[in-house]
Parts: sequence; C-alpha cells; structure tokens
Amino acid sequence: MKKFNLFSLAVAGMLALCVFGCQKKDAATTASTNQDEISATTKSQISKLGFSTENARKVDGGYLVEGDILLSEANLTEKAETTHLSVAETEQYRTTNLVKALPRVITISVTNLPTVYSDAVNAMITRYNNLGLRFTFQRAAAGTTGQINVIGFNEGPSGGYITLGSSGFPTSGGNPYSQIKMNTNPAAYGANPNLLYLTSVLQHEVGHCIGFRHTDYSNRAYSCGGSAVNEGQAGVGAILIPGTPSAPDAASFMLACSNGGDRTFNANDVKAINYLYK
Repeated sequence: MKKFNLFSLAVAGMLALCVFGCQKKDAATTASTNQDEISATTKSQISKLGFSTENARKVDGGYLVEGDILLSEANLTEKAETTHLSVAETEQYRTTNLVKALPRVITISVTNLPTVYSDAVNAMITRYNNLGLRFTFQRAAAGTTGQINVIGFNEGPSGGYITLGSSGFPTSGGNPYSQIKMNTNPAAYGANPNLLYLTSVLQHEVGHCIGFRHTDYSNRAYSCGGSAVNEGQAGVGAILIPGTPSAPDAASFMLACSNGGDRTFNANDVKAINYLYK
C-alpha cells in the first residue's frame, strides 16, 4: 500500500493481494528494475489479469503492480476459473481466486520485526475475527511459520511515493497468499510507528491475501491523487461483489492509498466480506 502525505505515500493489488492504506505492497527486497526492463509479453500478461502496468516493476518473487500487489510468474500464466468480468466503477471487487476449504483456521506468523508490528498483527486478527466469518485468524505457534508470514523490508521513497507494505492474492488451490511485507524504513511509519496505523495497513494487505482488489482500482487518483488510471475491461481479476455501492466510498479499508490514519472496515466493507465469507 502506498501512502500520500507530508513524508510518504503508499499503494496496493491480485491473484495473491490488497490496500487501505494499502498502497503498500512489496517488500523484503529493494532490488528492482525499471518498468522498461519488463518485457512487452509480461506487461500483456499483467494487463490480461486486470492489473495496471503503470509503474509496474520487477522485484524479488515476481512483479509489483498497483503499488502493493505482488504477482508471481505462476500468477501471470495461471488460467482463470471463470470468465465473469465486471468493468470497474467504484464498487467492491474480488479476485478470481478466493480462500476455500471453509470453515478453517488461518495461522499468521511475524518474522524479525519490532514488537509494535507483532502487536499490530494481533490487533488486525481481532478485527477480522470479530466479524464472525467462516475462517478465523490465529497466531502461529512460536518458532513456526504461519500460512501467512509477515516480514520486513527497508525501502525509502521513490517518485513521491513510499511503499508501506505489499502482498498477493489467493492461490488457485484456495489458500490465502502466504506473505505480507511491511516497510521498516522510517519514511514509511516514522521512528515510532503508530499501532493503529500499522494495524490498518496490515488489515488492508490481508484483504488482498483473501481476494480483495482495491475499491478504487478503476481510478486510483480517487485516493492517491495524480492522474486517473482506469484499467478497463482487461482480464477476469476484478469481479463485482453484489450489493456494494456504485458511488465513491471514501472510508473503505481497500482504497489504494493510505490516508495516514486508522482506516478499518466500514459498512460496505463488511457487506462485501460477509458476501464472500460469512
């Protein structure tokens, strides 16, 4: 997820994904290439999945798109299970793949991050579990790696934005995306990160991990500013969740860019997540 503010900005993204302060994704690597180093074939694959290629870049493990969504090589070639597609407006959208084998417990671990990040993971788990969904989150046993592992990376601002965190989308086998990367650079959260702010970004990234696209993916200028980007009818990775609003939703936890504060589930977010998982 990316974040706009006096000192930073963050962004987010699909088959593995999220953002609320989402512009945040990718992580544990600072090794990246320019967009020009991504082949035309790869850009076409990204577009066909329903993601923007604007500012896409090669990172460790795949390609970072929409600021905080990591697409692996497997994601780029994976065949969709459905041809249902909705052209994005401002409603809630999900990815083709969702978490399956419900009800289930999904374990989450934290690796080599300061205590405040671990506390924020616990707070994020409580927020989701309070919804009474057909899955529950649980901290993995000490010394073990969870089905979702939260790790750190250190990356400063670039082009007026800073990545707060990143993640991916569910697998074709129905498992949540297995990793969330959180930026430990002081430009992201300051020298003393705010617990609720971290919680909100993690909540957004987990949203990607269970299949949520950015609420404003058709026009990220809504939460991020800058020029409007509408991905249009490209691929099957953005499926409308029935009953969600057709007007802009300024409080959604899945907006592409963070507002720098504590953004949690609003009424429309709850409606969307209940439709998929309750």
